[in-house]
Amino acid sequence: MPFNTFSVAAATTPTVIATALAHYLDRNSLKGTPRSSLSYHEGVELIKKFMEYASNHTVEQFQAFTSQYVPHPISVHVEITTIPLECLDKSAQHVIDQLGPDGVEKVGGKAWWRWRPKELSAEWIEMRKDYWHRTRHPERPPRTMLYVHGGAYFFGSVDEHRYQLQRHARKLQARVFAPRYRLAPQFPFPCGLYDVLACYLYLISQQPPGTIVLAGDSAGGGMILSMMIILRDQGVPLPAGAVLISPWVDLCHSFPSLVQENKHDFIPPHGFLQKPSLAWPPPTMDDIEAAKLGITLSNPTSPPVGFEMVSEQIVDPKVPVKPSRRNTSIAIDGKTIILKDQIQMYTTNDLMSHPLVSPILQGSLGGLPPLLVLTGGGEVLRDEQIYLAHKAANPATYPTWEGHLADDQTGRQKASVDKWPPTKVWLQIYDDCCHVTPTLSFTRPAKFMYRAIAHFGAWALTNATHTKIEVVEDDDISIISSSDSANFDESEDDNSTTEPTGHKLQQRGTIRDADSTNVPPFEKNMIRQQIDRHGRIFDLPPPSEFLALQMKPEEIGVIKETPVRRWMAAKEKWDTKFAAAKKEVQRRRAKELASEFVGTREGERPPPSAAAGRIRKDDVLVESEKKKPSLGLKWWSSMGYSHDEKTMAREKKAMGGQNDSNTEMTKDSGEAVVSET
Repeated sequence: MPFNTFSVAAATTPTVIATALAHYLDRNSLKGTPRSSLSYHEGVELIKKFMEYASNHTVEQFQAFTSQYVPHPISVHVEITTIPLECLDKSAQHVIDQLGPDGVEKVGGKAWWRWRPKELSAEWIEMRKDYWHRTRHPERPPRTMLYVHGGAYFFGSVDEHRYQLQRHARKLQARVFAPRYRLAPQFPFPCGLYDVLACYLYLISQQPPGTIVLAGDSAGGGMILSMMIILRDQGVPLPAGAVLISPWVDLCHSFPSLVQENKHDFIPPHGFLQKPSLAWPPPTMDDIEAAKLGITLSNPTSPPVGFEMVSEQIVDPKVPVKPSRRNTSIAIDGKTIILKDQIQMYTTNDLMSHPLVSPILQGSLGGLPPLLVLTGGGEVLRDEQIYLAHKAANPATYPTWEGHLADDQTGRQKASVDKWPPTKVWLQIYDDCCHVTPTLSFTRPAKFMYRAIAHFGAWALTNATHTKIEVVEDDDISIISSSDSANFDESEDDNSTTEPTGHKLQQRGTIRDADSTNVPPFEKNMIRQQIDRHGRIFDLPPPSEFLALQMKPEEIGVIKETPVRRWMAAKEKWDTKFAAAKKEVQRRRAKELASEFVGTREGERPPPSAAAGRIRKDDVLVESEKKKPSLGLKWWSSMGYSHDEKTMAREKKAMGGQNDSNTEMTKDSGEAVVSET
């Protein structure tokens, strides 16, 4: 089955039509939620259907589709920069020092994760009018947002995210620097983290760290947080601030929101599963040994490979099962299940609870630059994000389990508990919104988030550089959404209750306009806000009303029964559906293991999924192939570009047509913009 624009369109069109009909036939059930806007409703259902369709294809196909070339409009200036070797070397040393000898041993060595098939690069994205203003006024202090895109660590690209990045650049009047980091499962932890850190080290070699704001969504947000921990612990200068958009910070899925109904979100409840290929799923150790011996691997008609009932003994309910900190076993239905198959693409099961993989398990999240944490009230990862915000602002109130701290042989985790002061955190929870809502950039909630990010970025840079930065917020210029407003029932009772955290919460506190240009004062190191669908801001209820904040430290970072059950059920379905494909992959793996694959060097043990474990002595760096333009991603981005063009036209009119770069833009309209080849 092909995976291209036309096949995706064919698969999703029925969903678009059905959603439009359901939206108007059952409007009462949508009242009080962002789905009362047709554009938002269609966007969430479209992404959900796309994720379902993508799961029937291989990881390689998914990655290729989301990394196609997406053209940018003439109003955007794009450049590609290659990260120099000295920055890569410094990054590698920081990662090794942070991991320590025990950590290096756990990840399989200190060299395999440095191998790459092409040079590390990053993309500069800037509005062309700002580009010309900056080049004509070199005295202006630099202003940069380093943005790490999400995609569950295994899909997505700068091309796919470019519209969002351009939007951030326009709102903040800054340059966005977007790393093209390597993706799992071919390049698992710590490959991506090492790449992103190298990009930051390059940036601070070009400009002061106080002129940089970090940002990332989902997996990118988690990676940004882990990178800041390394910067803090290794004594590297920290940036002015960081924006975490729906950050994924607990790969163990140990928080309550993971087991609740996710009708407002598009993340699959069972996690990510793909059609079998050489990249995913990786062979288990049993598979590898069997292949080396020339034995036929698992029988597709038998129970799913990777699940072994090691005990038929009924577990006494009065005797609590000791949690597996390595997440390799779990008690289900009175039996102990050994999880041999790798669950997450980013890393092996025994490293899911590593504090650089799941930074929610860091000994302390204090000592970091100010954070803006944006959370969708309807997303499945909501609870870990709420916990992250409170743990960073109040490290002593939300400690890491002592047993987990003891696992750190370097002692750094335990020492950090009392070493770092609390971090200032601005937490915003948007009622019933989905994961990474800014992806739906043409919708009302997304536009509120873009504004909050611009305000926070301007505030953080102003504090760090002592240079005033203004964000234009005149609604005559930047209209939230005239089309979306018509889809909202403004007559609805404004005092209705909401469910931003999985249970009923009464909105309370002083109502503030979401378009307020000032960052409110921090109280006990936090700004705690709940934003309703109209953009009005309320104070969040006290921590005692949040289930996630009542969890015991020993419960965090331990996989739970419900997520594992869902994953097992889905994997059994996948193993049956793709039995023939799986058998062919296993045959090819057996043949591959008989070849002269030497890994990277003696003593290195790359994870089973790592491409570095299958390289030969004569493998060298190769240039990337030229990408074909993506019609689908171009259409998705154009929906946002059209809004920006109207906004820029209103901005020009409001300024009386005076712009010192307009003439230069006209002259430059035929310039050959640097692009990747």
